[in-house]
Amino acid sequence: MQSREDTANQVLQDTGAVLIPSFNDGHFIREAQVRIKPFAQQTPVLTSDTLDSIAGRKLYFKCECFQKGGAFKFRGACNAIFSLDDDQATKGVVTHSSGNHAAALSLAAKLRGIPAYIVIPKDAPKCKVANVKRYGGHVIVSEPSMQSREDTANKVLQDTGAVLISSSNDGRIISGQGTISLEFLEQASEIDTLIVPISGGGMISGVALAAKAINPTIRILAAEPMGANDAFQSKSNGRITKLSEVNTIADGLRAFLGDLTWPIVRDLVDDVIVVDDKEIIQAMKLCYEVLKIAVEPSGAIGLAAVLSDGFQKNPVYSECNHIGIVLSGGNVDLGVLWNSFDK
Repeated sequence: MQSREDTANQVLQDTGAVLIPSFNDGHFIREAQVRIKPFAQQTPVLTSDTLDSIAGRKLYFKCECFQKGGAFKFRGACNAIFSLDDDQATKGVVTHSSGNHAAALSLAAKLRGIPAYIVIPKDAPKCKVANVKRYGGHVIVSEPSMQSREDTANKVLQDTGAVLISSSNDGRIISGQGTISLEFLEQASEIDTLIVPISGGGMISGVALAAKAINPTIRILAAEPMGANDAFQSKSNGRITKLSEVNTIADGLRAFLGDLTWPIVRDLVDDVIVVDDKEIIQAMKLCYEVLKIAVEPSGAIGLAAVLSDGFQKNPVYSECNHIGIVLSGGNVDLGVLWNSFDK
């Protein structure tokens, strides 16, 4: 347990986020909950007898697709923005993101009245770019590669003197995302397993820290696309493993683990379930048809994971009877659908 305490404390010391007295009490995440309460939504939890029957388990869906900005990212962005002192905030904030973090940071910055400089890869979904502009973010376009995104963000940082806020590898972000667990386990205390999308690891790190503090026996499972399975490989190799390229419909799950999120994922995430894009699309379809809600590919991956053979046929998960699934976002680019109506 001492190594876990050291990991959690080191994350926050490195970032200057919120001091925590111990690993187990989740104090830093509860402070984030208080900080963002005036701004963030408490999202609902949905259930479905139909999906329970298909999965053979009781499922609980945390609808972060109903969060401000259309995704869970607003929690972390809001906590980060309102953690800044006035001197830090004056020059604004900068980040690079494929979309949801970009929109969330833009909205949080707008609420505080400070500028947000957002580097977005040119292949990002148009609906997510539109969200950034709607919330007043200053858009700077980069090439799709992570190197181009980082280089462009660093140039903006030098030009503006703004504060860099990573989409995941930041203690303030991790703390804010952890508030999902505080709500979820209060809304459905019988949950014994949480399935969470994984990319840069900010959400699952916060969720795991908070959930394990509340219930040390709870299982935390990551859901990851086959075409961007760096977390699965990292867990298998025992070290951060980055991919030379990624290829998945889940545009929000193409980032890699960072030096802050990796130790938490390594120590607290029990397993990574990998699914292919066809399974993700089928899960999206079920969300539309059964739950009656729009969920983007990254948001539907948790349902895809629980319905996959890798989960259903694995005896390790036979005791996972009450499963919480985070539907992380609902920013779907519906241009193709609307265009089909015009033909």
